[in-house]
Amino acid sequence: MTKKYFGTDGIRGEVGKPPITADFLLKLGWAAGKVFANAGNDFVLVGKDTRISGYMFESALEAGLTAAGVDTRLLGPMPTPGIAYLTRTLRAQAGIVISASHNPYYDNGIKFFSVHGTKLPDETENQIESYLEAPMTTVTSSKLGKAKRLSDAAGRYIEFCKASVPTRLDFGGMKIIVDCAHGATYHIAPHVFSEVGAEVIAIGIEPNGLNINEDCGATKPAQLAASVLANNADFGIALDGDGDRLIMVDHKGEVVDGDELIYIIAKSRIASGQMAGPVVGTLMSNLGMEHGLKSVGLNLLRAKVGDRYVMEMLSEHKGILGGENSGHIICLDRTTTGDGIIAALQVMAEMQCSGKSLHELKSGMQKYPQILINVKTTKKVDPDNNESIKKAVKALEAKLGEQGRVLLRASGTEPLIRVMVEGQQRELVENYALQLADEVKKAIDA
Repeated sequence: MTKKYFGTDGIRGEVGKPPITADFLLKLGWAAGKVFANAGNDFVLVGKDTRISGYMFESALEAGLTAAGVDTRLLGPMPTPGIAYLTRTLRAQAGIVISASHNPYYDNGIKFFSVHGTKLPDETENQIESYLEAPMTTVTSSKLGKAKRLSDAAGRYIEFCKASVPTRLDFGGMKIIVDCAHGATYHIAPHVFSEVGAEVIAIGIEPNGLNINEDCGATKPAQLAASVLANNADFGIALDGDGDRLIMVDHKGEVVDGDELIYIIAKSRIASGQMAGPVVGTLMSNLGMEHGLKSVGLNLLRAKVGDRYVMEMLSEHKGILGGENSGHIICLDRTTTGDGIIAALQVMAEMQCSGKSLHELKSGMQKYPQILINVKTTKKVDPDNNESIKKAVKALEAKLGEQGRVLLRASGTEPLIRVMVEGQQRELVENYALQLADEVKKAIDA
């Protein structure tokens, strides 16, 4: 069944434009409520990030769930992985996240978690979509759902994060900068890292509804790098607006991306005898990570881009570690979904156990230069079915041979074609990427 609304990461778009409107979210809450009510569990959790439209959509979802006869527990601002954790441990029927992750404030979206703290199966999403096509009804007044706020949600999640590393580890002496992107981790991440002993300087902790991800966080770590250098910190941690992405910065101000962090965690798991299965990356994962993992005896499997597909492949191959170079890192031996705070703690644990700096730990993996260019589109284009684009890609692949890769894909969340070229020589790779992006733009305009 082809889905009309659900993408690879829920439903997302610009606020005020279908489907991200108050009336649609009311209907979505009702449709989800009908599905979850049929399953018979007591309540659904609803959390959000800090963007201003979250207030409106929280109310709309609550009304829809109530009309369907489902009780709601409102969490307020909470990281996406925190909602996954609470859904599982509180035995909620489902968790609903109001967030557009790393997108600007004027976007928003909805993500769902199952009772197990994982993404909803396709079957459940299809059931929700079928109700979206049906007339909305309201249960009798005696069966209406009730809503209340859960006051201790943040504290529960903080303790869970801290428990993901051994209590014997003392992070005292580590001076770190934590950038919360003015997002959902602003009142959580600084507490986690300071309570495990680190000296924390927190930035990006003043959300006003409009500044989420603005020139900060995991997608824009320049401010964090400058702060690390200015404060002579040991390293920096950058989270995105909903807390499921992690990018770090070493003491030299150099960015350490998701591929390098996954490599570090993988080596740590090997050293402690806890590694299981292959590592799962994506089509965007750097060749350097593949070669680095191979040097320590691990295979890299490549899933389609999107943490949903990484999770599916991890499950299929019984792996515990995977993620994306953008910073989605999944440690299934610690939690059920991508979690920026927990991933950062795993890296810190390896620093403490090995006695090495972040800069030293990442040096075991040599990244290939990888250039990514986003080509904006005004209409839906499938690069795999466009003959002129396919011809340009084939010609470039012939030039690169075994020393590089080319990847084109349509974004699942934004109107973009992502053009990626990877190879050994940066200047050459940059030129190839620009040339290919130009060809893609010409093909779209035609």
